[in-house]
Amino acid sequence: MTKPASQKQKNKEEPQKVIQISEGTTLRKFAEQIQVRTKDLVEVLNNKGYSVSTADVISETMRKTIESILDIEIQVLTIEKQMQMKAETQKDQIRFRPPIVTIMGHVDHGKTTLLDAIRDSNIVAKESGGITQHIGAYRVIHNGKPITFIDTPGHEAFTKLRSRGATLTDIVILVVAADDGVMPQTKEAIDHAKAANVPIIVAINKIDKAGADPEKVKQQLSTQGLLVESWGGDIVSIDISAKEKTNLNEILEMILLVVEMQELKANPSVPAQGVILEAHLNAKKGPVATVIIQQGTLHPGDAFISGTTCGKVRALFDEHGKPLKEAEPSVPVEVLGFSNVPSSGDLFQVVDGLDSAKRMVDRRMARTKQDDSAGEEHLTLDQLFQQFEKGDVKELPLIIRADVQGSVEVLKDTLPNLSSETIKIKIIHAATGKVSENDVLLATAANAIIIGYNTKLPSKIIALAKEEGVEIRTYSVIYQLIDDIKNAMAGMLEPVIREVFLGRAEVRRVYKIPKVGVIAGSYVKEGVLRRNAEARIFRGDEMIQKDRIASLKHIKENVTEIKQGYECGIGLAKFKDIQEGDIIETFQIEKS
Repeated sequence: MTKPASQKQKNKEEPQKVIQISEGTTLRKFAEQIQVRTKDLVEVLNNKGYSVSTADVISETMRKTIESILDIEIQVLTIEKQMQMKAETQKDQIRFRPPIVTIMGHVDHGKTTLLDAIRDSNIVAKESGGITQHIGAYRVIHNGKPITFIDTPGHEAFTKLRSRGATLTDIVILVVAADDGVMPQTKEAIDHAKAANVPIIVAINKIDKAGADPEKVKQQLSTQGLLVESWGGDIVSIDISAKEKTNLNEILEMILLVVEMQELKANPSVPAQGVILEAHLNAKKGPVATVIIQQGTLHPGDAFISGTTCGKVRALFDEHGKPLKEAEPSVPVEVLGFSNVPSSGDLFQVVDGLDSAKRMVDRRMARTKQDDSAGEEHLTLDQLFQQFEKGDVKELPLIIRADVQGSVEVLKDTLPNLSSETIKIKIIHAATGKVSENDVLLATAANAIIIGYNTKLPSKIIALAKEEGVEIRTYSVIYQLIDDIKNAMAGMLEPVIREVFLGRAEVRRVYKIPKVGVIAGSYVKEGVLRRNAEARIFRGDEMIQKDRIASLKHIKENVTEIKQGYECGIGLAKFKDIQEGDIIETFQIEKS
């Protein structure tokens, strides 16, 4: 197979031709689509090391090879994407849909109490300790217009949905207690809401309590980039008491006003499409999932696919457990009929029939098992300049974690000043403490890079970041951090020097041995310890020393390494003031 002559002579300035194919397209169907002989395409791929036939589905690496051979770009459209495009192009079928509102904020600031008051029910009493333990979705009617509320146990769930591509929320209500003010989770909630790029309505709650100071809350919000209308900004702020049901109508009116400006619409006539909000295995009902419908109308008997599970709708229930005959856009509905428990954030799509759904699931399962399957690629510093040259990146989002607030403030002041005329550095979240799961999920959703400065990087976070494709960079010297950012923006990044976590041990007894020195009798709680590995010593949450493991013994034998679950004796090269309860964390330095 040869490239067409016109393609060989194509001007380099001419954009690549884009070919869109359906999920599960075979080589035969693709060859017919681009009008080349199937056997020629198969022969070229065989020469490239593939063992394929005309009936084989195009894999990820096969797609990249074909793109290189033909100098084209291939876009694979999932069944969900195709149906979404169909829904949006049928202009005559598009109708208004109710808004979907997510309530966020710090723990115990009254998120669920607010929703409870709006619904005039008693959700809180059903929850453990008055704190939401699951994701719930509820509908209320105000002035004849329905509003769907999502009550989350934390913004992690909100962002996890987004990190999987589920743009679900239309409006965020940020609840802040008037007597408590902006707290750490409030700040994180603000960052997540901003990353979602949706309107924010601030509800300053508990104005009935002694010590309530709404103006102080507004001042604190201004330092987080939320300037309310009474302070000359554009963020709506309403003083409320969820407990006393004060000014609740104002919140509902404001939601409907914001909705009018957004012009939310959907197509109720196409096969139903939505997002899995939560799912679990019910002992009597089997796999059950709460689905928010985004397009189309869902009916009992509909066959569907969701991620790598499928099924046929056996029954539909609303949030009160009442059976439904159908569910339209923005309606939260409990669905029975899944073959397996789906994952939160997975898309839900009605298809032609159960056999068709099973074939799609089989293809997806096969693809996930292939070594060449690749997840979504996230931005790294190495890719920054290259992507900018292509016009793909104009902003570098960063998440910062540092040892103390002073370091956080310095980095927040310093890094944005490195912005150039062409690339803007945007800090979407900055806080003290170790890198958390929430940071990784936010980085996934916002395509951000995490910067850790003199702070812990737990092994489970390393694993999660690898799974999500998020880059985490750790530094102990601020000028190295700044130089890396500068060099990345200039396209001259040096080889990455990174710390790779090895293991962690707890000191349980300290021995002072004549002519030998101090030996820390320790238990390896995680990973592996190796002789000559770099080490950090933590006392509580504070790192008190950096050192090196000079000797390592198991029972009476000198060993080069010791694994999780074993006891050992550790001799450090320099540090002698080791104490019982200290944590020794080991790592190695790698260049790449």
